[in-house]
Amino acid sequence: MKRRDLLKQSAGSPIGEKTTPSCPELGPAPAEIRQGNMLYRALGRTGERISAFGLGGHHIGLVKKEQDSIKLIRSAIDRGITFMDNCWDYHNGKSEVWMGKALRDSYREKVFLMTKIDGRTRQAAARQIDESLKRLQTDHVDLMQIHENLRMEDADRCFAEGGAIEALETAKKTGKIRYIGFTGHKDPIVHNRMLDVAAEHNFHFDSCQMPLNLLDANFRSFAHQVVPRLLKEGIAVLGMKPMASGAIVKNKIATPKECLTYALTLPTSAVITGIDSMDVLDQDLEIMKDFRPLDGAQMRVLLARTIKPARTGNFEKFKTATMYDGTALHPEWLG
Repeated sequence: MKRRDLLKQSAGSPIGEKTTPSCPELGPAPAEIRQGNMLYRALGRTGERISAFGLGGHHIGLVKKEQDSIKLIRSAIDRGITFMDNCWDYHNGKSEVWMGKALRDSYREKVFLMTKIDGRTRQAAARQIDESLKRLQTDHVDLMQIHENLRMEDADRCFAEGGAIEALETAKKTGKIRYIGFTGHKDPIVHNRMLDVAAEHNFHFDSCQMPLNLLDANFRSFAHQVVPRLLKEGIAVLGMKPMASGAIVKNKIATPKECLTYALTLPTSAVITGIDSMDVLDQDLEIMKDFRPLDGAQMRVLLARTIKPARTGNFEKFKTATMYDGTALHPEWLG
């Protein structure tokens, strides 16, 4: 049986299933099972189950050699990571090309493949969907997300007549994509705006991706302002930037284990983490092997320790600066 089919089958079965303790104030965590050293969690209400760690698509493009990147991707899959993150614009498409090569030889059927598009018009979105499929060497992706919702008007553009949602719905009907989500790293207000406009159009997103880390809890907090709503609406929570693009560890605010343990304790379906070497892969999988969710007291201690560096947003530059805003730097991508 294909791993993807096995995980989907287990999503509807109580055998071996458990639920991690609820994260204080945020709500219940997704149902999960442990297979070997990896946790697999329910993806919202889709019936799918994915690895609780996602392999970050941007970082695989940072590896110097193509063959080393392919080896890294396949090693992650062989060791239990099934959720593959990517994006149409990562390294001018190189990340998708390398992942596509890595997913040859039956690896594609072992993973839940996600990528993202930037197009806000039907034409731009449709073109980017097709380009991503070609690079990834597949006839479909499991999850396609609207990337970098940074502006309040992004939602209106996507849902307008001739907008990206039309292209996504067409792609879903024709089998090019299975599920639809959106991402952003700037401000929880923008995420809630997207959810509001979706509701006005009777549209249900399957997933939503956002920064979830120890600093986020005390500055423009996606965890507090967006996650509870996603849980209520049955939308899968995808966490990213668990170490704030490395700033938390680099500035000795917290350790990698503390960062990943915190993000996994939140009600996330998957925590997407940047892995650009075998050493980092080994480190992250060791953390997963030993993972135990934080209790309320442990959570409070960690958050109290990180309040001061969190308050200004200086260590979450993706919220406060423009260096991470690819669609702002390249408005032509939007269409």
